[in-house]
Amino acid sequence: MRISYAGVDAFLLDMSEGVFRDDIQTRIWSLESLLKKKSEIQTIILGANNLLVTFDCEQHEASDIRQILHMTWEQAEAADIIPRELVIPVTYGGMEGEDLPFVAKVTGLSEKDVVALHTSSPYRVAMVGFSPGFGYLTGVPERLAIPRRDTPRINVEQKSVGLAGGFTAVTPSKGPSGWHMLGKAHCPPLFDATADIPCLLKAGDIVRFVSA
Repeated sequence: MRISYAGVDAFLLDMSEGVFRDDIQTRIWSLESLLKKKSEIQTIILGANNLLVTFDCEQHEASDIRQILHMTWEQAEAADIIPRELVIPVTYGGMEGEDLPFVAKVTGLSEKDVVALHTSSPYRVAMVGFSPGFGYLTGVPERLAIPRRDTPRINVEQKSVGLAGGFTAVTPSKGPSGWHMLGKAHCPPLFDATADIPCLLKAGDIVRFVSA
């Protein structure tokens, strides 16, 4: 684990080793759970094989916080999470899946085979970030793990199903994106600020896509 300052009152804990690893992420979930019990820690933000933590620099020395982080990481093991499973129907192709032909061309597959591959296995929510309710899903078949678009789009519709760099996701709101759009998801809102639990997805959840 590498620890770097992120301002005077925050540390970035980086466990990445190049390609995203699920086994590291599950241990980070455990670390997150342990750190939530530490009164010295104020805020914890989960990332892809990393974690950002903040503390009160007027109350605690940075060196003491760094020691707590190291000790807690040594205690952390793979988190034992009982996941929820969500099945999300998707209408592939069309206006909201306009990148399906491109993905097929790049991967050397037919559009039908891209859909079959994308729906062939379960995905796991690694973390929620970028925008409220945006869940990064791991488990993308290697054949579909293609880089982001060279040029991002300014506006992508809400509930568009995207693919990029080994992750897949459903967009919770309209906005810019450099992901390849495969289709339109049919699911409840991924983020509702008025709900008791605002985000539909949380780390550890299992998502299965089915062709609508």
